Amino acid sequence: MTAETKPEVVPSPGWLDDYAAKGSGGDLYGDASPVVAECWRKVASGLAALTDGDPSALQDATARHAADLGLAFRLTGAEDERSWPLNAIPLIVGADEWAEVERGLVQRAELMETLAADIYGPQKLVKDGHLPAAVVAGSPFFARKMIGRSPPGGRFIHVYAADLARGPGGQWRVLQDRVRVAGGVGYALENRLAMSRAVGNLLADAHARRLSDFFSQMQGGMAAACRRENPRIALLTPGRFNQTYAEQAHLARYLGLPLVEGRDLTVLDDRLYVGTIAGPKRVDALWRWIDTTALDPLSFDAKSQLGVANLFDAWAGGGVEMVNWPGVEVLESAAFAAFMPRLCRVLLGEAPILPNVATWWCGQAVESSTVAARLDELALLPAFGQPIEGLESRDPVAGAGLSDTKRASIIDALWRRPMDYCGQEIVRLSTTPAIIDGEIVPRPFTVRAFVARDPDGGWSVMPGGFVRLSSNSALPTSLMGAGDLSADLWIVDEKPTSHHLGSRVAGEPPISRGGGILASQAADNLFWFGRYNERAETMVRIVRAILASPAENDSSPSEEGGVLPRLTALLLHWGAIGPETAKLSVAKICARALTETRLPSGVASLMRRRQQVGMALRERLARDFWRIVSRPMPSIKVDQPQSMLTNTRWLTEHFSALAGLISENMVRSAAWHFLEIGQRLERAQAICRMARQLTADTGDGDPAAALGLLLDLCDSQIIYRSRYLTGPVANPVRDLVLLDPDNPRALVFQVDEIVDHLAALPSLRDDNIPEAPLRAARALLGELQAATASEMTPERLEAIEDQLLGLSDAISARYFLQLDSEEAERRSRVL
Repeated sequence: MTAETKPEVVPSPGWLDDYAAKGSGGDLYGDASPVVAECWRKVASGLAALTDGDPSALQDATARHAADLGLAFRLTGAEDERSWPLNAIPLIVGADEWAEVERGLVQRAELMETLAADIYGPQKLVKDGHLPAAVVAGSPFFARKMIGRSPPGGRFIHVYAADLARGPGGQWRVLQDRVRVAGGVGYALENRLAMSRAVGNLLADAHARRLSDFFSQMQGGMAAACRRENPRIALLTPGRFNQTYAEQAHLARYLGLPLVEGRDLTVLDDRLYVGTIAGPKRVDALWRWIDTTALDPLSFDAKSQLGVANLFDAWAGGGVEMVNWPGVEVLESAAFAAFMPRLCRVLLGEAPILPNVATWWCGQAVESSTVAARLDELALLPAFGQPIEGLESRDPVAGAGLSDTKRASIIDALWRRPMDYCGQEIVRLSTTPAIIDGEIVPRPFTVRAFVARDPDGGWSVMPGGFVRLSSNSALPTSLMGAGDLSADLWIVDEKPTSHHLGSRVAGEPPISRGGGILASQAADNLFWFGRYNERAETMVRIVRAILASPAENDSSPSEEGGVLPRLTALLLHWGAIGPETAKLSVAKICARALTETRLPSGVASLMRRRQQVGMALRERLARDFWRIVSRPMPSIKVDQPQSMLTNTRWLTEHFSALAGLISENMVRSAAWHFLEIGQRLERAQAICRMARQLTADTGDGDPAAALGLLLDLCDSQIIYRSRYLTGPVANPVRDLVLLDPDNPRALVFQVDEIVDHLAALPSLRDDNIPEAPLRAARALLGELQAATASEMTPERLEAIEDQLLGLSDAISARYFLQLDSEEAERRSRVL
């Protein structure tokens, strides 16, 4: 259909009309420009058309797209991640209204930059009486050691964020400045990606501005600050248990940045390096997502386990650029916000375009008296972002909601230490429609907007932002709380505008192949991901063999010489079940092996460990891969063997799907090699152990049954039958599952693959002599290639198992970081 014949979208008397009729639509129609109001109607009609007017169906579809992208978050202090709560209805703001917000954000970012330069430079604001010294020195985030330390490029702030509140009358105000971490910038991107999948062409029809240019400008600005061609920029994360780790992983993947922890990094000669499998590689800039005090335990907090020793010397000496410069978080305090209007006039010579939420710092006599007298009208909050007497959290507390006892206690504490408190006006927030339980209801919202340096040193504003829909009328202070929703922000133009879709870095980059650098810790995680995955599959295969055994109803696990005792012994050896469980019925043994979480090799335990390791690899795993990894196991009816058999089939298909993605979708980079090495090494050990158990001559039972079971566990039954016209016999079976180089489930095949993978990895030697892991693998391969089936006795297999353990240790010593004692102990129990 051509543009000339395309019918005009006719607003339906649906969602937003009903919403407005309930008295909730004033923000949409009453104060919106005609262009924006019409855009709201078109978007509502388009959204309704997607699901035949069913809000619940639209919300479900949007949630599925968010889940497909791997969106998740963790509440502060929670152990498990939650699904990302993305509202299916966007927040729409007109281009004219947003232009004023952009001007205010740029002004605010410039004010932050000027303030940081003065605080850690001449400190004229304090000397001239414009800023009380206690507002600076009283903050726990004031880094005294940074005084006189200016960035090599002269820029303290590269990425700035502001939490904005829009009143019912359309006035935007700043709730809080954020210069430490621009949390939410990745979620804003992911919200847009999820919405673009959910609404199709509706984004373009609404003339919503795109976000990609902002990220290109931001990355280009970081690169320009490094003053080096093709610099390496890394994102420094606190680790996978951080509340916003999923966001950090998404950002790192989108921007192509290595995601590193402090233990990945080291400082040599005032330069920062990341430890990789190919040796240390220089890092030119760190986009930090941790506090200044945690960055260097030798210079700040000695208890920090997140930072890097001597990192202070590296940035102070110009060896690494920091985004943002350490110490700037002192500007985020509520005490500072009380002085922002005056400081804007003093430093920039102009009034703030975006005013603050009115704030009073109680460290001054008049202000403390004002707050005490007007406490019923104000909210009270810590002046420096730390819990204080009477305020156990950092969140604002409405004075009107305090009990008489609590009120008296806080007033008393305020008079004793007034500098610890701030009073703040209570803001009435504008609302936007949200889908809650299938109904369209108003929710108060705030917007976190983002500003970043561009390659020329100017400021670029994201034409969108992170929208938080609060579950109550309280001012939100964290990224997401329980019951909150998020939404995509659409900045809409009256007419379509051209968008520059340039590269994320200036100019065309040189051609490059491979998977980029691979940090030693990432290689370690990939190796163990492969091992946990393969071990879990092996346990499932054994349980499936037990459940599917025709002797299952007639044999007891303790019956001498039978097949089931041998399989039970395998589960017991690996730690899938305990000694007491091994004495129970077959059904209970299988149920425990599948559901065990306390022992190291229970299937549930291995799947959980695999997911935990996988979380640390989130920026490296494709979304389809991660979706399969994070899919929960189906519930197991422990008293029904047929139900458990169905579960083992589901799990087998699960492992097959992962194997297919690894085989067909992963680039043959070092990351793929390490995942494969871990998987092949684990499979080789499992084959040795199963062959020892099932080929041993116990003098009782039917040896052919045990040999047939070994063929089944190694997926070799069909090829055996095609080669031999007899039932399972010891030496032919040994040859097929141990020494046949063409059998992908044979022991020698696994070792051959390990040799190839190790040979493909970079070497640290200049003399072309193979490194220790490769030499050990080749020695074992040669031994297997020269062996005969009759020589593969249980004793010989036990010796080969020991060699495989030694090979695992050699790989760890060469390529991986030293583990903390707890993790090392956990992994040793798995082995």
